[in-house]
Amino acid sequence: MFSSAFLVACLAAVAYGKPMARSMQVHETRESVPAAFQLVGPAPQDTMLDLRVALVQGDMAGLEKALMDVSDPASPLRGQFLTKEEVEAFVAPKPETVAAVTAWLKENDIEATKASPAGDWLSFSIPVSKANALLNTEFAVFNHTPTGSTHVRTLAYSIPADLQGHLDFVHPTTVFAQPFAGRVFDFVPSRADKPEPAVNLTSDAVPASCATTITPACLQALYGIPATLATVKSNTLGVSGFIEQFANQQDLRTFLQRFRPDLPSTTTFTTQTLDGGSNPQQLSQAGIEADLDTQYTLGVASGVPTVFISVGERNRDGVNGFLDIINTLISESNAPQVLSTSYGFDEPDLPTNLATNLCNAYMQLGARGTSILFSSGDGGVSGSQSQSCTTFIPTFPSGCPFVTSVGATTGIGPETAADFSGGGFSNIFARPSFQSAAVTTFLNAIGNQNAGKFNSAGRGFPDISAQGLNVEIVFQGQFGTVAGTSCSCPITASTIALLNDELAAQGKPSLGFLNPFLYSAAGTAALTDVTSGSNPGCNTNGFTARAGWDPVTGLGTPNFAKLRTAVGL
Repeated sequence: MFSSAFLVACLAAVAYGKPMARSMQVHETRESVPAAFQLVGPAPQDTMLDLRVALVQGDMAGLEKALMDVSDPASPLRGQFLTKEEVEAFVAPKPETVAAVTAWLKENDIEATKASPAGDWLSFSIPVSKANALLNTEFAVFNHTPTGSTHVRTLAYSIPADLQGHLDFVHPTTVFAQPFAGRVFDFVPSRADKPEPAVNLTSDAVPASCATTITPACLQALYGIPATLATVKSNTLGVSGFIEQFANQQDLRTFLQRFRPDLPSTTTFTTQTLDGGSNPQQLSQAGIEADLDTQYTLGVASGVPTVFISVGERNRDGVNGFLDIINTLISESNAPQVLSTSYGFDEPDLPTNLATNLCNAYMQLGARGTSILFSSGDGGVSGSQSQSCTTFIPTFPSGCPFVTSVGATTGIGPETAADFSGGGFSNIFARPSFQSAAVTTFLNAIGNQNAGKFNSAGRGFPDISAQGLNVEIVFQGQFGTVAGTSCSCPITASTIALLNDELAAQGKPSLGFLNPFLYSAAGTAALTDVTSGSNPGCNTNGFTARAGWDPVTGLGTPNFAKLRTAVGL
């Protein structure tokens, strides 16, 4: 296999490279790369690489304890979120760490700049020739076959032995994150003879049309979500946008005029950009994901100020802007109270060090009071999308314990699991204490089913779920339906944003990191358990939804009235 041969070459470079002033030690290796990547050849020596160095962070165990203290409903510190400066004090590397890594870089005539507010990331640009010498490796060009994009990576690199414990990892080196090629949505245009979807509610009953088409009115009926306008302007909802997916204002207006005519005609979102991001408004450039995400936040979280965060194509972070967006948000003094992201990766695509670093960044934002929600993936137990596999493929960031992972349901009487709902167990992150009892109950119930295909000691996901099939949107001026956990995530995020609005109106703190509350007795009781359906994949039936938590629909779907009571409203 080419990757094995290339790994040998990389290790040979480590062993037989030019003599170094310091003793070098192999720091990260990768046995192979995803099948979608093909080796092209050695990287041209004069190609410039934008590299980042992650320094070992200061006191992440202390930050995790602080996060749990402000998030656990039983804690006397619940809701006393940390300030930006308090979080940075936990994260900041020790002075000797900064000195050691900076000295090494200066020895090699590299001037690095700080790339994160706490100083745990440094960035610099050097040619391939210098990177090969610095890291005792051989960078190569890899082609991502489905998109034709090229990436300069290596399968092994070394750092000075005396930097172990100071330098966490160099990035991007061994990461092969698959470029977002666009989600599989199967946009189905509405037929002229299709029954009219639900628009306005005349009773508490769920309209019959919701069995075939989901609209904001269906969600209001199913989950008891109020239509009354939010009142607190400082309570904001962030929507992540990537891969030049643009949110169209005209599509939004058409959607709201049809499905939320009660909202003010001025209802819209603001836009924040980074990495050269933009949000052009030509109808032909409207993105299906971005339209969905904005229509099912503004159309559900009535009156909540919503910001569309457009991450451009000039990101050089090796993970499609995922590092850049979270570092941007933790750099802000006032980040959104809720962040909804309908994108993700297969966990094996990311090196453990990188996944841990990203997860720690989500912990930083959570400690400051932001609820971070990610869709769980659309491939059942086979990952972000349906694919061939022999063991189950968890997704990231859903496997990170510091985010809330959202699965998908379908049907109205009662709801059942959508068969694409991503779920499973992380191979990187251990099961957190807040879900220990719920996950243990599930594992005891299934016995040896699918034994050996998943890590039973890993963090289980999703945590919660919502409707994700036959969801009506407007895309490039046309009505139609889409499907995916990408629908479920903004719907759930909107529910949380409305609860935060009511809390803020009473002078109470936002919900922040949700999971300790969701898995508490009061939180679980405020959700509707989904007990049927499964998420097949990898030539198996996957997992089956059952009473209690399960890795298909999590703890269940929202019940707004019960959630209000559970959070103290």
